[in-house]
Amino acid sequence: MQLIPMPLGPINPDVENLAVGAVLFGSLYFFVRRMILRVNGVLQERATILEGVTGGPAADLRREAERIRAERADLLAQARQEAAQTRQRAREEGAALIAAAREDAVRERDEMFTAGRAALATERASTEAALRAQVPDLATVLASRIVGEPLPTASASGR
Repeated sequence: MQLIPMPLGPINPDVENLAVGAVLFGSLYFFVRRMILRVNGVLQERATILEGVTGGPAADLRREAERIRAERADLLAQARQEAAQTRQRAREEGAALIAAAREDAVRERDEMFTAGRAALATERASTEAALRAQVPDLATVLASRIVGEPLPTASASGR
């Protein structure tokens, strides 16, 4: 049986074919609609996740975390710079203390050398004076040994 009782050719379908086509189309429509709803749900979840990553509260938290990380990096850089300056000052102070200690040691050494030389000079002069006083007696004793006879000492002869 035909839908329209006129001879239209291939445009005029049979009612049975049309009913089968409508049933198949309906079932296919409901199946595809159900699948499209699931796909739309997945797409919405994806959009929500992406919004959380690129925008929204999660993005605000990420920006806040980046700001805090940058502040922390700045604080660490400042602390490292201050530590380097402190180490440099300590090196300079240590070098100054070492130089001052060396200067003190050199000064003390020079003072000790000067005092030692002065003490040696006075001891030498006193020893030399004592030896000069004994030279005539020693010369007489030496001459007595050479001659073989005892000679009168210079202090005994009245010189």
